[in-house]
Amino acid sequence: MEQEIKVCVYGATGYTGVELLRILLEHPYAKIVSLTSQSYAGKRLSEVFPSFLPTPLGSMFLTAEPEEDFDIAFLCLPHETSLELVPELLKRGKRVIDLSGAYRIGDKSKYPEYYGFEHTHPELLDKAVYGLPELFREHIKTAQLVANPGCYPTATLLALYPILREGIELDFVIVDALSGVSGAGRKTSQKFHYPEMEGNAFAYSVEKHRHTPEMEYVIQRVYGKDIKLRFTPQVIPAVRGMMAKVYTRCEELDFVSLYKETYEGEPFVFISQEPPHLKHVVGTNFCLLYLHYHRETSILEVISVIDNLSKGASSQAVQNFNIMMGFGEGLALKRLATFP
Repeated sequence: MEQEIKVCVYGATGYTGVELLRILLEHPYAKIVSLTSQSYAGKRLSEVFPSFLPTPLGSMFLTAEPEEDFDIAFLCLPHETSLELVPELLKRGKRVIDLSGAYRIGDKSKYPEYYGFEHTHPELLDKAVYGLPELFREHIKTAQLVANPGCYPTATLLALYPILREGIELDFVIVDALSGVSGAGRKTSQKFHYPEMEGNAFAYSVEKHRHTPEMEYVIQRVYGKDIKLRFTPQVIPAVRGMMAKVYTRCEELDFVSLYKETYEGEPFVFISQEPPHLKHVVGTNFCLLYLHYHRETSILEVISVIDNLSKGASSQAVQNFNIMMGFGEGLALKRLATFP
């Protein structure tokens, strides 16, 4: 019989926290012992989210700090909060999966420019393992700290990985990406409110987005040299789901065979025969990829579709949890999309 793992979820009432709880409820070896929330401390989880009433978690109290000991922590917290909490947890011997961006980039100089703070624990950046299983599975197995990837980087890097690994000469990389509104989080701004978002779509952070150095850092690790990205994120009037359209100029190859060979045996990445829809992946840990090579311009287009809250955050965190603990990678993750 597998060992029961005691879990603490920090920031349990944000979108990624709630999605994480929904998945962990189905995990046979994860025992959730603590749920933290600064906004709702003292309330039962079901008072904040009545959907948990039929579950064992519904009667649990949200607390400002964990009140029971645990083996592993999931951090669904703001970047600055995770930055200071991670060292404390590691000193106490806890394993950590951090869903914030506090430890994703190995270069500390990027944080003031892209995150607005100096990185106060640069000694941990080399110890943090980037939690994209399809690229770094072996490192994740023994990691004490996993930096769970951002949603845009997950979709983009899975679209690029086969050609990066192959070492194909690339002329440029352009990422044109769409995300559901949930990517903005629960505490959001006026432009994301329903009357303004319904029937609307817009680009944001066009000049500079914090996911750009994250993607460039991982590309350099895999590809062995720097590639500059032109990344434009856009929000669309959907609750969840993400589509990254990735363009690069390169020589023509049998790209379908290359991608199928690269992802053969991967439980959550699949090559689609037609452009995938957001509805094909919502609520799942799947990534669907579609490839088209345009001979007239020598441009390869890869369309990558994920759920921004799942494979882009919480279900990928559970995938990392399974790898770290030596469980079957698909535990609690073998669900199909909610359709329609």
